[in-house]
Amino acid sequence: MPVVLSPQFSCEPPSDCESVWRGATLVTMQDGHYNLIENGVIAVTDGKIVWTGSADHCPDFPAAKVHEFEGGIITPGFVDCHTHLVFGGDRSAEFEQRLNGVSYAEIAAAGGGILSTVNATREATEDELLAQALFRLQPLLAEGVTCVEIKSGYGLSVESELKMLRVIRRLGVMLPVEVKSTCLAAHALPPEFKGRADDYIDLICDTLLPVVAGENLADAVDAFCEHLAFSPAQVERVFNAAEALGLPVKLHAEQLSSLHGSALAAQHHALSADHLEYATAEDAQAMAASGTVAVLLPGAYYLLRETQCPPVDEFRKYGVPVALASDANPGTSPALSLRLMLNMGCTLFRLTPEEALAGITCHGARALGLQDTHGTLEAGKVADFIHWPLSRPAELVYWLGGQLPCTVVFRGEVRGEFRS
Repeated sequence: MPVVLSPQFSCEPPSDCESVWRGATLVTMQDGHYNLIENGVIAVTDGKIVWTGSADHCPDFPAAKVHEFEGGIITPGFVDCHTHLVFGGDRSAEFEQRLNGVSYAEIAAAGGGILSTVNATREATEDELLAQALFRLQPLLAEGVTCVEIKSGYGLSVESELKMLRVIRRLGVMLPVEVKSTCLAAHALPPEFKGRADDYIDLICDTLLPVVAGENLADAVDAFCEHLAFSPAQVERVFNAAEALGLPVKLHAEQLSSLHGSALAAQHHALSADHLEYATAEDAQAMAASGTVAVLLPGAYYLLRETQCPPVDEFRKYGVPVALASDANPGTSPALSLRLMLNMGCTLFRLTPEEALAGITCHGARALGLQDTHGTLEAGKVADFIHWPLSRPAELVYWLGGQLPCTVVFRGEVRGEFRS
């Protein structure tokens, strides 16, 4: 674990600041590594970091409010860069049915599966969806998530997709967390379009996305490229429509089979390609060349009892940034702990603790296009960070389950406990 002893600032240190946070080891995560600063100091003004370094090099800030910690570590705020937190109902009954031997096909034939979530989401009001999302988001906030991406994709109609996106925007206004909204209308084929996938893609491209862009309801556009969802050609149509509207793209790709959707995403300079269990070396090369982040989702891998691991060694070989996320969703990853994903990323996918922590800080931020403002502890970044009374960063991965005590700072202020 490298130790940085010099101050970190992009220009002359400021002559004054509003608050100083000191007394712990900074885990800066610059360049994807711990890059520790022992006995570190963070200076904050207007919700941004203006200086970091060791106490030995700290300038005098006579007007600053000093927050003194008694040891421990400070990490960047956690970034959960792939979730589906807004949806109606839940699928716990189906989960129990599967464990009792009922097949997915039998569940789907009885009206279950993703269509049950679509029906529940369509029937719910905005306020009902908001209340359910608050319940799911609260545990993530409690363990240090300061930035979260939330996708639509369970409405599958113009009206219901817009309803979901409005709820996502409301969450970003009412809670002390940075919320990025993603339109995932190309998630599954709605029942009324059975056998007419191209017509549904027309609806997304020609009708839905222009409204989404015009009302500023999404920060990106996603799609599911898979045999049971949409073909690469159909996804490319969605990508072209999004790009024409100035919206960046990302993709669910290579989860169940290899369609080279991740390479397609790279051709469109996508922010990320996600899942990636069946990605190839060629996909990894394409992603590395475009700067597309590989977002790994161990929660879904675990719940589905998959055996095909993402090609982590290929991502390392070609220098693809690797992020981790909860993939919180009703069907395949009802995960409400991003820190649990750290452990799963290491135990299931063989990431190192340092790589896993980079996956929910600097690389998670890059997967949302926020690498210039979030994900590391350095001057110019948003002052989102977490103090942990722990001896080393690996403890964040090591402790399995439970909620570790922590102090979460969001935009330079201690974030209180949130109650929905």
